[in-house]
Amino acid sequence: MSKKKEKKIDLNNLEPGEKLKYEVAEELGLLDRVLENGWKSLTSKETGRIGGIVTRKRKQEKR
Repeated sequence: MSKKKEKKIDLNNLEPGEKLKYEVAEELGLLDRVLENGWKSLTSKETGRIGGIVTRKRKQEKR
């Protein structure tokens, strides 16, 4: 098996949904870990927290 190539993340050129995810990760103090090791480095509790906050913010935007 070969390792997947790591691609650099350009925070300035993200789709709105992806941008929101990274913003929430930054708010929670997890952005550095995500940028260094990818989303796989987070625990399920941390990713669930990010998902919950993203969902809440999207619902608020619709109102």
